[in-house]
Amino acid sequence: MAMNKLIFALAAALLLSACATVINISEELSPAELIQRAHEAMDKNRYNTAIQYYQALHERNRSNIDLMITAEYHIAFIHYKQKKYEQSRFEFNTLLAHYNTPDEELLPQHFKKLSQIVLNSIDEKEKQRRPFSRKKE
Repeated sequence: MAMNKLIFALAAALLLSACATVINISEELSPAELIQRAHEAMDKNRYNTAIQYYQALHERNRSNIDLMITAEYHIAFIHYKQKKYEQSRFEFNTLLAHYNTPDEELLPQHFKKLSQIVLNSIDEKEKQRRPFSRKKE
């Protein structure tokens, strides 16, 4: 079941990225520069551009878990800002899975806490959208 969700999320991401303008990201950019350009794009509400910078950060730094988690968090948060709550929830839960390992204490803890806060916010937003939903018995 989890594998099906992962395949669906990847397919959705590919489909969405195909609809967006693809930018040419220089291989010369450092991780700090990729993050800076992503933040600049976010400040201008250019979310698809920001995602592309974070995807580049993720792909180019597979051996650096801190940078991978940074990218994963920000991509999930962008989807949250875009009100893509189901996708965002999946991405935050995928990110939090990194913290269910023996190396948890080596990971940046602020992204764990922030992810939990946003997941709680998504739950609250969904409750507000369905105030009269019935509980399953």
